[in-house]
Amino acid sequence: MSSSSPPAVSSVIVPLSSLPDFDPRQVPVAGVDTHLPAVPAEAQTPQALRARFAHPPQWEPEVVAEKKFMNREPAHASVLLAIILREQPTVLLTERTTHLSTHSGQVAFPGGRADAEDATPADTALREAQEEVGLAGEFVEVLGTLPTYVTGSSFIITPVVALVRPDCVLQPNPYEVADLFEVPLAFLLNPANHRRHVFDHDGVHREWFSMPFHDGEKTHFIWGATAGMLRNFYRFMQA
Repeated sequence: MSSSSPPAVSSVIVPLSSLPDFDPRQVPVAGVDTHLPAVPAEAQTPQALRARFAHPPQWEPEVVAEKKFMNREPAHASVLLAIILREQPTVLLTERTTHLSTHSGQVAFPGGRADAEDATPADTALREAQEEVGLAGEFVEVLGTLPTYVTGSSFIITPVVALVRPDCVLQPNPYEVADLFEVPLAFLLNPANHRRHVFDHDGVHREWFSMPFHDGEKTHFIWGATAGMLRNFYRFMQA
């Protein structure tokens, strides 16, 4: 995944998680992109973020689709990349409960499958965010969307980027969300924190990003689709 020729296909994440004794944290780090510039602080202000989406640059997403592993009809979904406007902006993330049938125990954005009554991807993201973490729409200012990200299970995900007032009230749904946490936006927009992994299984070569975030005694392991969409957000902001 060199900066000169970014790949259009990333790894399949979910089935790897189901392999016996597989732990993504134990897969060696193939590289860290310390040679790439971080997004400057002045570009991370609310005004700068609004301007970036109002007049987006020419750019290409780095991670577009995972290798397909499941034969199923494609389904549309949205996630909310929620930037909470604290003194130092943060991004809201969840850790999913372990009993869920898909992506259990993984770090994810609030979001989910589109419903027939959702008029836009933003409607899906806002509805799902309210259902999952109790985030009411009155606290949210949608800025725009990033290019779709296709998972190996044929979900076509639209990341919806939004600013969130810091006085928002969050009430995570205990059935879906085991933990709710925030990661500094500056951390996620610094590629020195983006690690690349390589894994070969059954003759298939896979690569993915991880962005482990240390929060006190706990480490939140951001990887797979979530890390891929964050990497695209970095590319959008740095373009």
